[in-house]
Amino acid sequence: MPTVDRWLLPDGIEEVLPEEAARIEAARRKLLDLFSSWGYDLVITPHIEYLESLLTGAGHDLELQTFKMTDQLSGRMLGLRADITPQVARIDAHTLGAEGPTRLCYCGSVLHTRPRALSTARSLIQLGAELYGDASCASDVEIISLMLETLAACRVEGVHLDIGHVGIYRGLVQAAGLGADREQALFDALQRKAVGEVDKLTSALPDGAIATMLRSLADLSGGVEVLDRAHMLLDGAPESVMAALDDLAEVAQTLSKRYPGLPLYFDLGELRGYHYHTGVAFAAFVPGVGQSIAQGGRYDDIGRDFGRARPATGFSTDLRMLVERGQIESQASHGIWAPYASEPGLQEQVMRLRATGERVIVALPGQGDSVAGDYGCDRILQHHQGAWQVTALNF
Repeated sequence: MPTVDRWLLPDGIEEVLPEEAARIEAARRKLLDLFSSWGYDLVITPHIEYLESLLTGAGHDLELQTFKMTDQLSGRMLGLRADITPQVARIDAHTLGAEGPTRLCYCGSVLHTRPRALSTARSLIQLGAELYGDASCASDVEIISLMLETLAACRVEGVHLDIGHVGIYRGLVQAAGLGADREQALFDALQRKAVGEVDKLTSALPDGAIATMLRSLADLSGGVEVLDRAHMLLDGAPESVMAALDDLAEVAQTLSKRYPGLPLYFDLGELRGYHYHTGVAFAAFVPGVGQSIAQGGRYDDIGRDFGRARPATGFSTDLRMLVERGQIESQASHGIWAPYASEPGLQEQVMRLRATGERVIVALPGQGDSVAGDYGCDRILQHHQGAWQVTALNF
């Protein structure tokens, strides 16, 4: 029989060793405390669910990213979560059922069948926040602001923000009366900035004004001045398109006041999450990383299949990526070395020290004080003048 390397892990599945794990855990605690300070309540969702629940409101890409299996009890298809957002939407729509706005946050592992572009990881730690029950731009601004504060808390540098609105393209396509196939072809061409293909696909449209507007989306990208150009080029577009432009202008104005040094980039032809989002969509990028470090947007009515459609907006990120790209530090792991002994009062003193938050490592049989430094200890517990005392480790 061939030899099996039992220590090997599947491609894209990684274990986390103590030093990195300590940084990740420090970041998790810090960020969940940040979310709590903004009024977001933590929820913990199951790793596995019925497949149809996991994929509710999601696009085709998420279905391809989901590991699937058969439940031995019910015979139904199960999925390992590839995205926590639909699970949180179910909690808001069905389990909690609150009438007013609800703020929820989460942090947990997800599995992907394939890694994202420019990445090798298939096991991620998804961290995010969701705001339900409010359709105003104020909710979009709050979620974007919380995402930016999350990056700042991890000391991620060089952040710039990309913002778009899927309602602009969707409104123009509906006005053009495009069939599903041509709409998908136009969508693909816009994502590639293939101007020639966009021209060809729109040339035969009966409404020349709408065709011109659709072609203009390929060039409507840049700073905040793009919104003024868009108002001119899309003048006469359906009301939903102009409302989407107004939403973008309001979000841009508020963010510019809150974060005056933040670079804002608008791309009205970028349709990230088009089959999932319903309004403002955004992503944070940093130099040297070819994919977004955090992303989100509005996805109204995601809870419809759970019995209650509600406005919704949120963001998510991979906690491991934040720790890798940021400068967050773990808490010092220095500790106290306690001897292996049966002297009276030793165990009681060890317990008292641990109760105050100290890290105390008790030696095992055969271990002397000389190995204390190997375990990160900088102090030692010794019996002196009739009492157990903590002193500095001097070797």
